[in-house]
Amino acid sequence: MSAAIQFHNGQLVLEDAVVAGHLTVVDGRIADVQTGTATGALAGRPVWDLEGDYLLPGLIEIHTDNFERHLMPRPKVEWPVFPALLAHDAEVVAAGITTVFDALGVGEADLDSLRGSPWDPVLEALAFCDARQLLRAEHHLHVRCELPAPNTIALFAPFREHHRLSLISLMDHTPGQRQWEDLSHARTYYTGKKGWSLEKFERQVAQAAELQARNAAPNRAWFVDYCQSHGIALASHDDTTLAHVEQAHAEGACISEFPTTRLAAQAAHDRGMLTVMGGPNVVRGGSHSGNVAAAELASAGLLDILSSDYVPGSLLSGLMRLVDDGLLDLPAAVATVTAAPARATGLLDRGRLAHGLRADLVQVRLVTLPAGGRQAVVRAVWREGQRVL
Repeated sequence: MSAAIQFHNGQLVLEDAVVAGHLTVVDGRIADVQTGTATGALAGRPVWDLEGDYLLPGLIEIHTDNFERHLMPRPKVEWPVFPALLAHDAEVVAAGITTVFDALGVGEADLDSLRGSPWDPVLEALAFCDARQLLRAEHHLHVRCELPAPNTIALFAPFREHHRLSLISLMDHTPGQRQWEDLSHARTYYTGKKGWSLEKFERQVAQAAELQARNAAPNRAWFVDYCQSHGIALASHDDTTLAHVEQAHAEGACISEFPTTRLAAQAAHDRGMLTVMGGPNVVRGGSHSGNVAAAELASAGLLDILSSDYVPGSLLSGLMRLVDDGLLDLPAAVATVTAAPARATGLLDRGRLAHGLRADLVQVRLVTLPAGGRQAVVRAVWREGQRVL
């Protein structure tokens, strides 16, 4: 465990305020948080000068496809697991993320896809690297279950009873509803990112309704039961209608990921579910799928958690956009990537700069850009008091 260290000459981003102050870490935990100038070093212990920068809690990412992107950087191009994992780990820490939920999709009618393949090698690589302390961030598993796929439960097998499994989300990407209500957006996505031919896209669309009718309901019941019997947090995905939200809430879902309409986000909020929206949605000013903008939900008080989705750096860029656009103040924006995801996933030992919590910390400098707005630049990262960047 790390020795004591004192951080001074910084701006501490607390739950409800930003204060000039200093923070003391002892054995990986926050031992003291004080405003004002530090009176002296800890009896010869190291002192870290923040140089006026901001000190944030380590960011918590509960839904990122970034590991999958490293495993298959181009359609049908499989990358070796170990370098993919290490590159993903380094990238998320460089973005200020100290706790990451690697979102891995299970179930796919297209057997050439990553999500139609077994995940055993990835789990073995995680165990190997973790045992040798090669990973900078703390890695959890968020298994994304494609309900219409015929192989979802079978491909979930290596995750059963896995100690890293902390979150399960229920997905249904059947074209014509939820995320892909507009088929033109679905066509662009699958022919572009996935590399499908137009003929393959049309063939998949033709059989999608049949797969949904046959598999979605029994698969959904199986995973809901698994979450309830194993105490795993459950999330819905791409809720569009009131009925979608009501069903997820009745099943015990505590998170609504990427609701596609304001109506669904409001319904989730009214039922005490936390709403997750994508950092890229904020940065780009809207959804790439043509759905509701995250900024609209933030302005209505319906945005609880930001997820980097497919760009790890979008957490900091997104929260700064929310601040610069006057939608949230800095403590509230930071909470969407720290305290709120910690609460949603039961990680109550982190996510805030408070006495007794883990010393997961990020030093950030805010730089004004030539074209306007500000960019948050990560200058150093600590996990449990140990510097990892």
